[in-house]
Amino acid sequence: MTFIEIGHINDIPLRGARCVKTPDGKIAVFRTAENEVFAIEDHCPHKGGPLSQGIVHGKAVTCPLHNWVISLETGMALGADEGAVKTIPVRNIDGRLSITLERPLMVAAE
Repeated sequence: MTFIEIGHINDIPLRGARCVKTPDGKIAVFRTAENEVFAIEDHCPHKGGPLSQGIVHGKAVTCPLHNWVISLETGMALGADEGAVKTIPVRNIDGRLSITLERPLMVAAE
C-alpha cells in the first residue's frame, strides 16, 4: 500500500476539513476535536452534498444540504438514513498526513 503525503495536521482546523483532488474524485480529510484524522469521499450518499463543508461532531459529519449524519470511521449514514461513502486509509506520522488511493497519482514527466 503506497501512501501519498497530503499536508500537515495543522493545515486542518479542529472540527474542520480540507479537500484533496485525486483521480478517483475529491477526498475530504477531517480533523476531530480530539485530533483524530479521517478521510472519506467528499459527497453525501443522499444527494451528493459536499461533506467537507459539513459540521464535524465527535467522529461524524453532518451534510450541509439535508443534515444526513455520516460516520467518519465507517462511512455509513447514521440514524434512520441508509447509504455510505468510501473511507480512505489515512496515516498521521508526526503530524504529516498521508492517504492511499486505489489509483496512484500520476506525475507528468517534463
